Amino acid sequence: MSDAIADAKRALRAELRERRNMRSEQARAEAAAGIREQLDALVERHGARSVSCFLSTSIEPGTREFVEGAVARGIRVLLPITRKDGLLDWTVADPELDIADGLFGQPEPVGELLGPIAVNDVDLMIIPAAAVDESGTRLGWGRGFFDKTIGSMERCPPVYAVVYDSEVLDELPRDLHDQPVDGVVTPTRTMTFTSARR
Repeated sequence: MSDAIADAKRALRAELRERRNMRSEQARAEAAAGIREQLDALVERHGARSVSCFLSTSIEPGTREFVEGAVARGIRVLLPITRKDGLLDWTVADPELDIADGLFGQPEPVGELLGPIAVNDVDLMIIPAAAVDESGTRLGWGRGFFDKTIGSMERCPPVYAVVYDSEVLDELPRDLHDQPVDGVVTPTRTMTFTSARR
């Protein structure tokens, strides 16, 4: 990664994190309700019976209501668990949804560990992002877990990143290893990009 791209990403992440930290509890709750509505519609549109989704932190657009609702409707939801080698293990979400601090202090589920290839069976991937641009470029938080996962999949299903409305940007810095997404979900809309991948 060139120094210029790395520096641009670092600065943007810091700015976006600060903006997220300034959101009120009410704004976060409203955003979570909107995210659930958009994700429910996306799952229905894709006819997905099995999805992967992340457990949102306190400052991310909320995904927990969506996960709980999907599990209650009989959809198989795989949740990621970080590993020291940069890969992700997975576990199946259940109604009790036990949560503990993960490798980097973020919330992660407690459950039977499935290996990294478990995600190959899902119909739809829902992943975190700091921002997404209108060409499908995703800015993650810099650890590369989801870029590695998507890049290693033989038959990758549609991948949608979840961000706040203000985090859909015109253009983002992009490096060779950055995996584009097929679409983006915000509290008020879902966008699908026609030429991001494949």
